[in-house]
Amino acid sequence: MKLAIVSDTHGLLRPQVVEHLKNADVILHGGDINKQTIVDQLRQYAPLYIVRGNNDKEWAEDIPHHLAFTLEGINFFMVHKRKDLPENLSEVDVVVFGHSHQALLEEKGGVLWLNPGSCGPRRFHQEISMMTAEITDGKIQVEKIVIPHEVK
Repeated sequence: MKLAIVSDTHGLLRPQVVEHLKNADVILHGGDINKQTIVDQLRQYAPLYIVRGNNDKEWAEDIPHHLAFTLEGINFFMVHKRKDLPENLSEVDVVVFGHSHQALLEEKGGVLWLNPGSCGPRRFHQEISMMTAEITDGKIQVEKIVIPHEVK
């Protein structure tokens, strides 16, 4: 199973991101979507697991604040802000979050922590990034994808 993992699109779905979405069996979005049209676009490519971010206002009331789900035997927990995670992650294999716009791929205490960074408008002079992952035989392999940006 191939996953595309994005966050902080802030109303922009870049063509370079779309190329990765086309190959995904599932898309995970860690919040700060900013527009229903982005949700609609994402759903065109694959089943979508999505959480609401701090910039997702009234239009996103039906999008959950956090989400727990299992894919191919791996237990995921998603939330936009890392500080909003529950204390007990004993049943969780992978945590996906966003908000900071800084990519993170780290294994700690048997849990894989993933922040794909931001693949929307460039902010704070940070890189534009997302992640892809593949689940095979109950194991997950993750790759960070850096998207080139125009220098102004």
